[in-house]
Amino acid sequence: MPPASASNLARCQPLFPTSTPRPLATPQTNIVLLGSGAREHALAWKMTQDGARVHVLPGNAGIPGSVPGISATDFPAIQQFCQEQQVKLIVVGPEAPLAAGVADYFEGSDIRVFGPRKAAAVLESSKVWSKDFMRRHGVATARAWTFRSDQLEQARAAAAELQGHAVLKYDGLAAGKGVWVCASEAEFDAALTEMQALAPVGHQWYSFLVEEKLTGPEISIIGLTDGKTMRLLSPSQDHKQLLAGDQGPNTGGMGAYCPVPFADDNVLALVREVIIEPTLRGLRTEGLPFLGFLYFGIMLTPTGPKLLEYNVRLGDPEAQVLLASMSSSLVELITAALDGRLAEVGVRQKPGAFVGVVLASGGYPAAQFPTGFAIEGIDAVAPATLVFQGGTKRDEAGQLVTSGGRVLTVVAGGPDLEVAVERAYAEIKKVTFQDAYYRTDIGQRPAPELVGQAY
Repeated sequence: MPPASASNLARCQPLFPTSTPRPLATPQTNIVLLGSGAREHALAWKMTQDGARVHVLPGNAGIPGSVPGISATDFPAIQQFCQEQQVKLIVVGPEAPLAAGVADYFEGSDIRVFGPRKAAAVLESSKVWSKDFMRRHGVATARAWTFRSDQLEQARAAAAELQGHAVLKYDGLAAGKGVWVCASEAEFDAALTEMQALAPVGHQWYSFLVEEKLTGPEISIIGLTDGKTMRLLSPSQDHKQLLAGDQGPNTGGMGAYCPVPFADDNVLALVREVIIEPTLRGLRTEGLPFLGFLYFGIMLTPTGPKLLEYNVRLGDPEAQVLLASMSSSLVELITAALDGRLAEVGVRQKPGAFVGVVLASGGYPAAQFPTGFAIEGIDAVAPATLVFQGGTKRDEAGQLVTSGGRVLTVVAGGPDLEVAVERAYAEIKKVTFQDAYYRTDIGQRPAPELVGQAY
């Protein structure tokens, strides 16, 4: 893979002159980062700003320090690379290595992993287990019923009792696309059909959840934890549906912004009380100490905050705006969490707002769509804007081309949300490839009114 060009590296400079990172008190840290998407590009950029040397396994065409020959789940090869490069810290981006047990594999070695063990990563890898965990520990959440793939009629009956206003969740990792929010029984039937395509080949059955459909605005609350203390990043909001106006199929995320104006201190205090603290207590009670990023997908319902799902890593595209908004050293926070002293370190934010818009391939999120199209215009993006690459690669001629659904994320900041939105859209128009698509309304939902005595 050709090295990243100087012009591409220029796309990853601090957004404001005041955001120059504070030097670390320790020598330069040597880090392996697992993953290959725009989230990992953002993580690599942030940790490099913090003074670290970052190797990204396998990375992609736009991430400096990528090592394309090593899979994020090939633990022996990762271990050999760490030994050769004298790496003592692994930071995990996506969920697959965590669900496969990367933290367990390196336990007892001199290589530390920032990410939960396999037994705790089940919070994300099994929707059924995580829902049962919420019930056991009094985490505020929606009512739900568990079914197997040979109980489709019983699932339809449950959805009928909800008059079709139900949420269907596949019990397993599905790259952010295993959830269907339905408004009728016909939509629920169609979702059941789509879900069956997710089942692993050769498996006789699988489990899934049917949940009551909650109402209210959604927010993403993400933090770092050492199992005792949780340090929250700025509240953010994802845009999951493919089309403007929150229409169309669910995707891995078409854009995000932070901070969320209506997620004020009062709302965050409620979230801590009814969701975060019960979760941390429950993990300790069950002997599942959690180390790493922990993501809470939350709906602010009229009866209070309710947890929709856990992720055991940073969200994508939330990570792209959250890391751009941080003035704290991420490496310092990770090191403090690994040492069990996260309570001694705080999270500082840059002023203003940050918006990230995903530029996707035409046809996404279908199972198959054309790729290999030349990407033009990244060099024309203003230096104050960040372009984080996800689904990209170099062709035989060295040309940057598309290789996935969510190709890149353009992140801009501003003194307020309106200006950040304007800047992000002005810059994303400069980047082109055949059949490129992006939503035109990221960060522009009408401000909700939180109702109910809970607020």
